[in-house]
Amino acid sequence: MSNPTHKTLLGLSLQELTVVAEERGEPSYRGRQLYEAIYQHRVQSPEQISTLPQEFRERLAREGFSLGLPKTERQFASADGTVRYLMELMDGQSVETVWMPEGDDGETGDGSDAGNELEGAGRRSWTRTTICVSSQVGCAVDCQFCLTALLGVKRNLTAGEIVGQVCAVLRGQSVVPPRDRVNIVFMGMGEPFLNYDNFVKSVRLLVEGVGIPESRMTVSTAGIVPRIYDLGKEPVRPKLAISLNAANDELRTRLMPINQKWNLEKLISAARDFPLRNREKLTFEYVLLGGVNDAAGDARELAELIRGIRAKVNLIAWNPGPGIDFQTPEEERVRQFQGILVDAGVPAFVRLPRGRDIYAACGQLKRTLELAGT
Repeated sequence: MSNPTHKTLLGLSLQELTVVAEERGEPSYRGRQLYEAIYQHRVQSPEQISTLPQEFRERLAREGFSLGLPKTERQFASADGTVRYLMELMDGQSVETVWMPEGDDGETGDGSDAGNELEGAGRRSWTRTTICVSSQVGCAVDCQFCLTALLGVKRNLTAGEIVGQVCAVLRGQSVVPPRDRVNIVFMGMGEPFLNYDNFVKSVRLLVEGVGIPESRMTVSTAGIVPRIYDLGKEPVRPKLAISLNAANDELRTRLMPINQKWNLEKLISAARDFPLRNREKLTFEYVLLGGVNDAAGDARELAELIRGIRAKVNLIAWNPGPGIDFQTPEEERVRQFQGILVDAGVPAFVRLPRGRDIYAACGQLKRTLELAGT
């Protein structure tokens, strides 16, 4: 599962880009010029960095340096405005990235900003947007209700490939943070905590280079307990969401085999120990599977499990996919589940599905063309 070795600039820190410049006889400030061109101006090739001397640009090209931006192989538009991108990487592998105008940021999930649109000619029809990025080609976690799990895992993405998804979408959508409000959710293909170092580096680059505040980022994990503790120690980190999906070990192990390694006792202990910032809440994600984990008893068990944690629950009615033998629960059952949590004092929100018609919703990413009818 090794990373590809390309002479790419995207993914390098300011310090690393400064070394690239200095090793070629350039003054150290050329590293800053490279950094700003790549992450703030989002150029597509070294030749486009007009702040650099022509000779330096030519040398970078001659030595085989490239930006390493993923190529948008295909994109699919949903009736709700969501866009699913199939991104081709430099080694021919591909991942999926999702753009959601007025989309779920993985944190509130209650649709409270829905309809908060701008009016007037020439102005955007959304006030915020969310980009869902992938961290691996495929996924190794094998959640039984997720299409991505059918792929297995091919390899980890580099920090540049993670950041590159964001840069490609921002450029394609003509979005400029921090002027435009952009949320990032690490909830695409893969388990970010199984690619921890590259994930953390990508966060720093998105914050310091691209200009997206860490407060507008959320990372979702299936429950890699040691990395939950590591994340709590990071000086720059997103908010944390834990994919729970069951409130007892027997059911969770059946749905999420990773529970055999880190069971609910260990996972909830890590959640209780996680150092939340002022006004921050932990998010528990719970995919409701019809007739499996959506009964009133399941809701009461969940409320008891997370009692005392400063947290909220995002409820997600299962999004269907071929080859996955589960059912989407009835809306009434979803609302009943939510009501039980709320009555127990647990903030609970029903996340509205985005891009379900183009297989861009939660659990539907499969790195494929045929699912969208192409």
